[in-house]
Amino acid sequence: MASISTEHASRSRLSWRWGRVAAPLHELFGGGSDSSLARRLAGAAFLIRVVSALVAFASQIVLARWLGGFHFGIYVYAWTWVMLLGGMVDLGLGSAAQRFIPEYTERKQFALLRGLLRGSRWLACLIASAIAAAAAGFVAVLSPHIAAADRVPLFIACAALPVCGLLQVQSGIARSYGWVNLALSPAYVLRQVLLLALLAFALGVGLAMNAVIATLTAAAASWAVTFGQLVVLDRRLATKVEPGPRAYAVRTWLATAAPIFVVEAFYLLLTYADVIVLQQFRPPDEVGIYYAAAKTMALVAFIYFSVAQTLAHKFAEYHVAGDRRRLADFLAVAVRMTFWPSLGSILLLLAFGKPLLGMFGHDFVSGYYLMFIMAIGLLARASVGPAERLLNMLGERSACALIYAGAFALNLVLCFVLIPRMGIAGTAVAVAIALVCESVSLFVIAKIRLGLHCFVFGPPRLP
Repeated sequence: MASISTEHASRSRLSWRWGRVAAPLHELFGGGSDSSLARRLAGAAFLIRVVSALVAFASQIVLARWLGGFHFGIYVYAWTWVMLLGGMVDLGLGSAAQRFIPEYTERKQFALLRGLLRGSRWLACLIASAIAAAAAGFVAVLSPHIAAADRVPLFIACAALPVCGLLQVQSGIARSYGWVNLALSPAYVLRQVLLLALLAFALGVGLAMNAVIATLTAAAASWAVTFGQLVVLDRRLATKVEPGPRAYAVRTWLATAAPIFVVEAFYLLLTYADVIVLQQFRPPDEVGIYYAAAKTMALVAFIYFSVAQTLAHKFAEYHVAGDRRRLADFLAVAVRMTFWPSLGSILLLLAFGKPLLGMFGHDFVSGYYLMFIMAIGLLARASVGPAERLLNMLGERSACALIYAGAFALNLVLCFVLIPRMGIAGTAVAVAIALVCESVSLFVIAKIRLGLHCFVFGPPRLP
């Protein structure tokens, strides 16, 4: 009997201790509050992006080793154009969907909702196809002035653009319904896995490992995963939205998406212009070194992306409902969720930067010092959280567009001034300065125009 009592007491103590640990965790991630929901959504997105980062990091290492510095630099240049233009070809419709879906649902405008869910995808795909054709024509006209090794990869990059428009809108729709896995996994996990599989197959059948094969493989992977996402999304929407008549407010969608597109365009230009400008001044192997350092530090940006992309529709929801208090509180949570994990990630990456770069190859370690410069800009961006999404969702799209236009112009000018003098270090300095100026501007506009405090330190609530 004594042993049974002792065992029972031991189990009680264990249960009590587990309860002390589990209760805060349940409150943090499993509660019904807005902050718990935010943590679950952003946590799921971040987990997907972490897995994506590991797979992408592995694929970049494989590419760098299989292609060599020269062909890797060419592939990076061509695919950077895909990432840049591919993020714009939907003209902002993907982000606009996050604005309209909560609005149509809240106001029970189901005909418009059904029209948006189908029509926005077709519209984005048509627009993207037209842009792809124009881009291919542009490459053809400039072929005499483009290096011979760059031409075919650039044409392949154009062929990848139409599917990018469809992917952007489908991801926006999925995020609006809280389907984070469906929104992010195809582009950020499955595409990378398929890319590695196709590259391994190409190597196995004896194909030459060069920039053409790498770009072609990446394009094929993008097409495959996007159509897979389309099938799954349609099945889920069938259970969420009842069949019925459709209404198409194309002009309203495009009018709302236009300023969002401008903001996203300048954001993408700010993100990818460094590699494109660097290619004009430095040889492909140096472009590869800079890209390796930038991709390593880009792991930090995944935290910002996870919060911004999954929570933007909540800003719109509280704004439409007129609930300023909940909006301010939710913003404070989003900013903290962006900054502190970003700070920890930066310190971790800087501590292990050399061995991480060494995985690309011995020559890539020379870019280690660049990571410290890049960290300054990334930390500044994280300190204001998803301020850009806040401004877009609350109607301050024009101000947000001006901020990103100014940051891009500053970045571009600094790149042209500093790269000839400082080499690849000049690129990192230019980007860091632009990000600091951008972050300060976002904070000031949010404070003045909306009365909301989006800096990590300071009052979290409305005064």
